[in-house]
Formats: sequence, structure tokens, C-alpha cells
Amino acid sequence: MNVDLGFTETQYGVLASTSFTVLFALSSLIAGNLADKYDRKILTLLPCTIWALATLSQSIAHSYEEVLVARVIMGGACAFASPAAYSLIADTISEERAALANSIYASGVYLGGALASLSLLLDNMLGWRFTMALIGWYGLLSVALSAVTLPSEVVRNVSTIKSDEVKDNVKTTMTRNVVEILSVPRVQYLLLASFFRFSAGLIIAIWAPTFYKQSYPQSSSEYAVLNALIKGGVGMTSGILGGYLAGFLKRYQKDSDQSFVNMYFDNETILLLVPIISSLLAIPTWYLATHAPQSASSFEISMIWLSVEYLVAECWFGPTIAVLQSSVEPSIRGTAQGIFVLVGALANVSPSLLGYIYGNHSLRAPLSDLLGLTVCGGYLMSFLFFLMASVGKKK
Repeated sequence: MNVDLGFTETQYGVLASTSFTVLFALSSLIAGNLADKYDRKILTLLPCTIWALATLSQSIAHSYEEVLVARVIMGGACAFASPAAYSLIADTISEERAALANSIYASGVYLGGALASLSLLLDNMLGWRFTMALIGWYGLLSVALSAVTLPSEVVRNVSTIKSDEVKDNVKTTMTRNVVEILSVPRVQYLLLASFFRFSAGLIIAIWAPTFYKQSYPQSSSEYAVLNALIKGGVGMTSGILGGYLAGFLKRYQKDSDQSFVNMYFDNETILLLVPIISSLLAIPTWYLATHAPQSASSFEISMIWLSVEYLVAECWFGPTIAVLQSSVEPSIRGTAQGIFVLVGALANVSPSLLGYIYGNHSLRAPLSDLLGLTVCGGYLMSFLFFLMASVGKKK
């Protein structure tokens, strides 16, 4: 699509990130507020249908503007998935297992990333139009299957939680919910840490394929397959492992009164040890992936380090969501998740900014250096803010 429709480097960066972010960001808070009140099955299936139709429309697009509109619509639809899903998990799963449950759900992202990487092979064999159409129809099939298998919600938590507010006939507005959530110091640091962590991950997702295509042009097919295996296998393994480790740490902290760890972490913030260590370890591994020594086996060495980077970096999500959900009242967890989604949406500006810098000839620098600076910097900032969140107050 990029070559066929003649996108510039800046346009590609906008389509890959900012265009998706526009309506995604605007919809996230609304989606979170609705998830606190209405049937979360409907709030999942309807947006997924819209997303699939927007994907199908791209298969018949003939201009940058047509693709741009479809991407904006996709962004608005995708904003509804996370608030409904993660607030439902928090309402139905025990706190000790919440991080693992979040991680298992989030593992779908890595499977999707693997399929996206493999779609490069479909693109080469069948063309981008057929590939986009296939993805769109697959989305509609998934909606149909989910409509049959997912149960509807009979009783919503909004009517049973915070009964004092119900008795007093107090209608909590979305603005009030947002202010309440953002007044929690721990949440403030979590959101800042997540912004930088999202920024690093999005830059990798958008610009790593370009880096490998430029640096190892003879290995493009191998990269597509290996990248799919790394995202789907190593990324998913890391995510689930992070949830398991968080649950282990929570049980360890609860059972051990004399632990050195207990001097700095409580039963909730102990989970943040996972993203703290993860962010720190991700810095050297990513740098080595993009700065492999020049040799006949440079590509293989780079992919090995990329695998290690995914293994240490992608375990952060489940524990972070679990701490976020436990830091706010149950009746506003959907809104809290909406804010979290909004933070991820805002981080989409990072790949676009990198695209501008890389495309500006007066500022041009090797892509490997730009990737090393921006991604490693994002990991460092996330490490610092996760550390601050671990000592931040819940109220």
C-alpha cells in the first residue's frame, strides 16, 4: 500500500500512528464511562464490527485520504475494547490472579502482532488489497463467533457498588470520575510510566520493520517469519510470565512479614517490581538489537537480541493494569481503563515524531541511532516513573 499509493515518510508515520490516535483518543474516555454502566458484550461487539468494516474499506482505497479516513474510524472503534474487557476482569477475578488474567487477555496483542508480521508474506504473494480484505472478513467472522459464545451481562456493577451514592441519588459525571482518578498520586505515576513505555513499544512496532528492511534487505522474508515468531511466541510468553511473576510476588509479600522487599512495597505495589525490572533490562537488549556488530551473521545476532528484548520487555502490561484497577474504586474502573487507553493513544505521536525527524534531511541521522535513542530513552523514563509509582500513595 505504501508504495502503490505513494505515501511519503511523514504520511506513512501519520497513517501508522496519529491517524489511528485521533478518534481513538476522543473515544477512550467515553468508552470507559460507558463500560461502567452498560452491557460490556455489546460495547465490544459493535465497535469490532465497525473496525472490520473500516479494514475492508481500505482494500478498495485509491488515495491517501481514503486510507486516512478508514484509519480514523478504526481508531474510534478500537477504543472500546480495553475498558470493557479489563474492568470486567477486575470485577470477576480475584486480586491475586488479576495480573495473570490481564496478561492472558493482553497476549492477544502479541498473537495479532505475529499475524500482522505474517501478513507481509500475504502482501508479497497476493497483494495488499486482498490482504486487507482477508483481515476485514476475518474480523467479521470473529464478531459472529463472539456474539454466540460471549454471555450478556445481567446485572451491572454500577447498580451494586457505591450504594451510598445510589441512595443519595448522586449521579457521578464522567468529569468527576476523571478528576477523582487523576487525584491519586500512584495513578499519576503509573500513567506517566505507561506513556513512555507505550511510546517505546509503538516506535518498535512501527519502525523496526523499516530498520530491518534497510539494514538487511536480503533477509526480508526471514525477518517476516522470525518477527512473527518473536511477537507471537516470545511476546506472549513474556506477557503471561509477567502475570505469573506478579501473582507470585503478591503471595510472597503476603506470607512474609520480615522480607526486605516489604520495606519498600505493599501488597499492591509489589506487582510493580515486574515493570520496574522489565523497563531496566529492556534498555541494553534493544540497543544491542539495533547495533549488532557488522559481520556475516549480523542479522541472526540482531534477531537473537530482539527476542531477548521481547522476553524482558513485554511482561509489564498485566501487573500495571492490576495495580491501576486496584488503585481506584470499583465503580469507576472502566473510566480508569479509558484514561489508560487514552495515554496509549497519546503515545502514538512518538512514531510520527520519529518519522518527521528521520524524514527531515537537515536532521537526518542513522535510523539505528534514532531508534536506540528514542526507545532506550522511553524505557529509562518508564523505569523511573514505575519506581515512583511503587512508593506513591493510593489515596
